[in-house]
Amino acid sequence: MAILVTGGAGYIGSHIALRLRERNEPVVVLDNLTTGFRQAVPEGCEFVFGDAGAPGLLDRIISDFTIDAVMHVAGSAVLPDSVSDPLAYYRNNTSASRTLIEACVRHNVRHFIFSSTAAVYGIPKLNPVSEAAEPHPASPYGRSKLMTEWMLADTAHAHKFRYAALRYFNVAGADPEMRTGQSTARATNLIKAAVRAAIGAVPQLTIYGTDYPTPDGTGVRDFIHVMDLADAHLRALDALRGGYAGGVLNVGYGRGYSVLDVVKAVEAEAGARIAIRTAPRRPGDLAEVIADATRIREEIGWTPRFNDLRTIVRHALAWERHLQHLNMPELLPAIGAR
Repeated sequence: MAILVTGGAGYIGSHIALRLRERNEPVVVLDNLTTGFRQAVPEGCEFVFGDAGAPGLLDRIISDFTIDAVMHVAGSAVLPDSVSDPLAYYRNNTSASRTLIEACVRHNVRHFIFSSTAAVYGIPKLNPVSEAAEPHPASPYGRSKLMTEWMLADTAHAHKFRYAALRYFNVAGADPEMRTGQSTARATNLIKAAVRAAIGAVPQLTIYGTDYPTPDGTGVRDFIHVMDLADAHLRALDALRGGYAGGVLNVGYGRGYSVLDVVKAVEAEAGARIAIRTAPRRPGDLAEVIADATRIREEIGWTPRFNDLRTIVRHALAWERHLQHLNMPELLPAIGAR
């Protein structure tokens, strides 16, 4: 019985596939390589080129590889792009997810782990924000993910099907052994953009918005190491296999750092100053979003290993230097910071 990881050639998906292979789970990666890279797929995984919203392909994969669980990581995730091209996000995120969920029901695949987002909350009334907060997504990206959460809940009510929708906060860092990392074109992750500026891969870091109602005027986020996020997927899978009822779970640390906090941490790790350019806020960006991660710790026993901003920055910096050594900087144009 194998696990299907959609988007497994991308940043987060490749880390999930890596952790699954480390414990000898059979893994099938499905990716159309729009933002992923074939070389990011871990050794030992079966790779299928294609789209997660293609029903005929899904039928063949689920049957040929005897899939019994799905980790659905594929999708579009650049928040400002969702504002300018919302229909692409509803197609890539919502419509494709519906097709995949339907294929799972058709083939009796009962365990489904979904890559959701803290963007479903919109502007939280309280921080840290818990799963009990009513969602008010402020962007098509957040709405496209929330719609999929609704589909999963309705499907679980109607069929023998359990799911965990993991609401990611701000993911950063890389595998400490440098086997995979953030190699996606047009990456907007703040820590990635900052470390690229620190090592001279780009001339400066753009900070979007310095007038937020936060202590230093810049946005505040809960940053989570990508390997801890990958481990959350494994814990969710184990829980579902063990009879866990499922539902939505925040994946964050419960502590916020501002953009300027991140800049200081990167400068300290890199031993270099970062040139800063300021720009107006971007559509859909929020002042502050911090996770209440009580539920995921208590219900499925998730315990993070890399809960430290400097550690996250150190691994992200090492990955960028690794890419420079491989002479692959053209893969990674940083276009700014949240």
